Amino acid sequence: MGILDVLFGDRTKGLPPLSPDSEAAQRLEAERRPLESLVEEVNEPVEVVPSDAVLYAFIGRPPKRFGLAWIRDGRVGNFKTLVEERHVAPTRLERLVDQLRDAYQRSDGAPRYRTTVAGNTVVVTVSGDLGREVHELVDQVAA
Repeated sequence: MGILDVLFGDRTKGLPPLSPDSEAAQRLEAERRPLESLVEEVNEPVEVVPSDAVLYAFIGRPPKRFGLAWIRDGRVGNFKTLVEERHVAPTRLERLVDQLRDAYQRSDGAPRYRTTVAGNTVVVTVSGDLGREVHELVDQVAA
């Protein structure tokens, strides 16, 4: 993958396809409809991190500039949800973003694959450690 692809282009170039028989593919399929809606709604790259009970989606260009959404039981949540439903203060949200950035950077060596969702190619990062860490961070803020 060339540096221009990393900075401006297709981050999925050179990634192997996600096996439809994999556990990660099964997790994506379990939340297919809300995941498709999310991917259709955003106009930025999406990187999905499947975990046991939740799909996490980094939106944008992590670790520099990104948002985060999660899908649990067919429902999509995001930073806006935390502010509106849990009344999370902006300073706490900024700290969460910094912690998520650090967690994402630690997952640099995790296996990454590509798959198609709603006609768009998305990255799927298979990392139990990243999934658990993101889950813990979001849960701490949402509590």
